[in-house]
Amino acid sequence: QVQLVESGGGLVQPGGSLRLSCAASGFTFSTYVMRWYRQAPGKERELVAHITDTSVSTIYADSVKGRFTISRDDVKNTVYLQMNSLTTDDTAVYYCHTSIWGRGYWGQGTQVTVSS
Repeated sequence: QVQLVESGGGLVQPGGSLRLSCAASGFTFSTYVMRWYRQAPGKERELVAHITDTSVSTIYADSVKGRFTISRDDVKNTVYLQMNSLTTDDTAVYYCHTSIWGRGYWGQGTQVTVSS
Protein backbone atom coordinates (compact mmCIF):
# COMPACT_ATOMS: atom_id res chain seq x y z
CA GLN A 1 0.00 0.00 0.00
CA VAL A 2 1.00 3.62 -0.42
CA GLN A 3 3.18 4.91 2.40
CA LEU A 4 4.74 8.31 2.94
CA VAL A 5 7.09 8.70 5.88
CA GLU A 6 8.44 12.13 6.77
CA SER A 7 11.54 12.81 8.82
CA GLY A 8 13.97 15.60 9.59
CA GLY A 9 11.86 17.93 11.67
CA GLY A 10 12.99 19.41 14.95
CA LEU A 11 13.73 22.55 16.89
CA VAL A 12 15.80 25.22 15.18
CA GLN A 13 16.65 28.83 15.94
CA PRO A 14 15.43 31.65 13.71
CA GLY A 15 17.70 31.97 10.70
CA GLY A 16 18.58 28.31 10.81
CA SER A 17 18.04 25.50 8.33
CA LEU A 18 16.46 22.09 8.22
CA ARG A 19 16.10 19.44 5.55
CA LEU A 20 12.95 17.37 5.54
CA SER A 21 12.71 14.00 3.82
CA CYS A 22 9.73 11.96 2.73
CA ALA A 23 10.34 8.33 1.88
CA ALA A 24 7.67 6.90 -0.42
CA SER A 25 6.68 3.31 -1.14
CA GLY A 26 3.86 1.31 -2.62
CA PHE A 27 3.60 3.19 -5.91
CA THR A 28 5.71 4.18 -8.91
CA PHE A 29 7.20 7.24 -7.26
CA SER A 30 8.93 8.67 -10.33
CA THR A 31 5.69 9.16 -12.22
CA TYR A 32 3.82 11.23 -9.63
CA VAL A 33 3.74 14.82 -8.52
CA MET A 34 4.86 15.26 -4.94
CA ARG A 35 3.95 18.06 -2.57
CA TRP A 36 4.82 19.42 0.85
CA TYR A 37 2.10 21.00 2.97
CA ARG A 38 2.22 22.49 6.43
CA GLN A 39 -0.26 23.21 9.18
CA ALA A 40 0.42 25.67 11.95
CA PRO A 41 -1.59 25.65 15.19
CA GLY A 42 -5.02 27.17 14.63
CA LYS A 43 -4.49 27.52 10.89
CA GLU A 44 -5.56 25.61 7.82
CA ARG A 45 -3.20 23.26 6.06
CA GLU A 46 -1.41 25.09 3.24
CA LEU A 47 0.59 24.03 0.21
CA VAL A 48 4.27 24.86 0.64
CA ALA A 49 5.89 23.37 -2.46
CA HIS A 50 5.15 21.12 -5.41
CA ILE A 51 7.42 19.20 -7.77
CA THR A 52 6.33 17.42 -10.91
CA ASP A 53 7.50 14.04 -12.05
CA THR A 54 10.95 14.26 -13.67
CA SER A 55 11.47 17.50 -11.69
CA VAL A 56 10.47 19.60 -14.70
CA SER A 57 8.53 22.11 -12.65
CA THR A 58 8.44 23.36 -9.07
CA ILE A 59 5.98 25.70 -7.40
CA TYR A 60 6.33 27.47 -4.07
CA ALA A 61 4.07 29.38 -1.76
CA ASP A 62 4.92 33.08 -1.78
CA SER A 63 5.84 32.90 1.89
CA VAL A 64 8.71 30.46 1.25
CA LYS A 65 9.99 31.52 -2.17
CA GLY A 66 13.72 32.04 -2.16
CA ARG A 67 14.13 30.22 1.15
CA PHE A 68 12.79 26.69 0.56
CA THR A 69 13.78 24.23 -2.16
CA ILE A 70 11.88 21.07 -3.07
CA SER A 71 13.72 18.26 -4.81
CA ARG A 72 13.34 14.56 -5.45
CA ASP A 73 15.49 11.48 -5.86
CA ASP A 74 13.66 8.96 -8.02
CA VAL A 75 16.23 6.27 -7.24
CA LYS A 76 15.68 6.59 -3.50
CA ASN A 77 11.93 7.28 -3.87
CA THR A 78 12.36 10.30 -1.67
CA VAL A 79 11.26 13.92 -1.85
CA TYR A 80 13.09 16.60 0.10
CA LEU A 81 12.37 20.06 1.40
CA GLN A 82 15.43 22.17 2.13
CA MET A 83 14.39 25.03 4.40
CA ASN A 84 16.73 27.97 4.95
CA SER A 85 16.40 31.29 6.77
CA LEU A 86 13.68 29.88 8.94
CA THR A 87 11.42 32.20 10.90
CA THR A 88 8.94 31.62 13.69
CA ASP A 89 6.19 31.79 11.07
CA ASP A 90 7.52 28.54 9.63
CA THR A 91 6.62 26.64 12.80
CA ALA A 92 4.18 23.93 11.78
CA VAL A 93 3.69 20.25 11.16
CA TYR A 94 4.97 19.49 7.67
CA TYR A 95 3.27 16.82 5.58
CA CYS A 96 4.22 15.00 2.43
CA HIS A 97 1.41 14.40 -0.09
CA THR A 98 0.68 12.76 -3.39
CA SER A 99 -2.46 12.05 -5.38
CA ILE A 100 -2.96 8.76 -7.18
CA TRP A 101 -6.03 8.16 -9.36
CA GLY A 102 -7.79 11.03 -7.64
CA ARG A 103 -7.11 9.84 -4.10
CA GLY A 104 -4.87 11.85 -1.83
CA TYR A 105 -2.27 10.23 0.40
CA TRP A 106 -0.59 11.88 3.38
CA GLY A 107 2.30 11.07 5.62
CA GLN A 108 2.07 11.31 9.39
CA GLY A 109 3.82 14.68 9.45
CA THR A 110 6.99 15.98 11.05
CA GLN A 111 7.05 18.87 13.52
CA VAL A 112 9.19 21.90 12.75
CA THR A 113 9.57 24.42 15.56
CA VAL A 114 11.46 27.65 15.02
CA SER A 115 12.23 29.32 18.30
CA SER A 116 15.03 31.05 20.12
